[in-house]
Amino acid sequence: MLPLKEKDRPLAHKLLAAGCCARCVLRFCCVGTPSSYCQSYEDTSRELLAFVSDMGPKAQNDSSAEEQAEGPPSKKVKLGSCQSEGQANGEEPDSGVCVACLGVLQGFCSHDFSKKVSEAVKSEDYEFDNMVLFVSLPAQLSVREVREKSLCLNKDDVIQVKEAFKWTLQGMLSQELAVPFEVGVGFVHPETDCIMTLSVFTRMAVVKALEKISDDRFCRWYPCPPQRVKTACASLDTTCLHVSVFVAGRYNKFSRSLPQTPWVIDGERRMESSVEELITQPLLAAFKADGFNFSSSGREDVDVRTLGNGRPFAVELLNPHRAKFNKMEVHLLQEEINQSSDKIRVRDVQIVTREAVAHMKEGEEEKTKSYSALIWTQKSIVQNDIEFISDIKELKVAQKTPLRVLHRRPLAVRQRLIHTMSTRYLDPHHFYLHLRTQAGTYIKEFVHGDFGRTKPNLGELMKTEVDILELDVESVDVDWPPAIPE
Repeated sequence: MLPLKEKDRPLAHKLLAAGCCARCVLRFCCVGTPSSYCQSYEDTSRELLAFVSDMGPKAQNDSSAEEQAEGPPSKKVKLGSCQSEGQANGEEPDSGVCVACLGVLQGFCSHDFSKKVSEAVKSEDYEFDNMVLFVSLPAQLSVREVREKSLCLNKDDVIQVKEAFKWTLQGMLSQELAVPFEVGVGFVHPETDCIMTLSVFTRMAVVKALEKISDDRFCRWYPCPPQRVKTACASLDTTCLHVSVFVAGRYNKFSRSLPQTPWVIDGERRMESSVEELITQPLLAAFKADGFNFSSSGREDVDVRTLGNGRPFAVELLNPHRAKFNKMEVHLLQEEINQSSDKIRVRDVQIVTREAVAHMKEGEEEKTKSYSALIWTQKSIVQNDIEFISDIKELKVAQKTPLRVLHRRPLAVRQRLIHTMSTRYLDPHHFYLHLRTQAGTYIKEFVHGDFGRTKPNLGELMKTEVDILELDVESVDVDWPPAIPE
């Protein structure tokens, strides 16, 4: 039995007379029980007609008085095909399409439509753990909500078409698919939505406009109840979309001719591969993903190696068709990446949450990084000439955006700290410099000065021209992702 009360009878009668379908009558009667929408439309219609026909004397008198005040009485109420007096006189018969939901809660809440959606889902070959039903409705439905003050409806209590549709179809889909799933279903109504195709009439724009307009002004420009329509909504193609899966780890780069990301200049590729591609290609294939986003804790130049425990990275895999991997399978993926090239190596590879990825970027500039650099000096040096460098602590450096990155970074002066430095003498024109710096420090520019854009710089400190021949990242001191024992 439908959970309707005596006070709902006159309202249900009026809604049916206006051309609402059985499920929309339940919505406007504020029936919030999902099971009430899940039974067949035929059963709901039959119970609703029996409920309306069983009106008590008082309700019948109220209804008669209301009809006399509004005009000639309508013909006998029939679900979805309420005939007006004009239609009985030979005009085109009513289509039976609900004036409120435009047919969404009628023909589309059926096992036939559920089967159509499930077949589209199965053809995409997805693997899912849970089901979320996404529904996109025409903006016109927001305009067609009943606004008559005489109905005494509280907008917040009325069940939305989207919710009623989900309650009805989601259970059917679960049975059809046998396993949970995420699916998107959309509808259009060309007969009434022609004006909505303009960009200014987006769904949210319509909703916001309706929130601002008064009932009196609305009713001057739009009939209430809404006009009948000839056609029901049409369904769009079913869309299947899995939420992104995030894979994190740390990578080492051993080549001085491998960029972090594909290197394309003036439309021409300059390097045959990249760290990003070597890591993501096996992941894309294993997760059957449509695409990816690659991010890392900083980046190294193409001629810089990353050694030590590596640099943290994260890969967002977009719309993966497979999402469940156990620890052994993830470990095998890690080995596949490592065996694909001797230019990189990954470690601590694991599946993480979206929220966890944010930790990689949190306080990034407050973290420290360690480097080793091979330095050339113009003037001849001895061991004593470089010993003073090890005594320098917490050196404050002002770095104007380097010329080499000015095309992709905004012009600014950044304050950075060189925490510690140490040296190892090689010969009269070469020595090794070891640095521990604030993340974000431009090491090459600190050494040669970048035409005076970095102050102070190593050349100024040594009072001679110096340059950097080789640079290695020794450690990136970000405690993420968690280490995985080998």
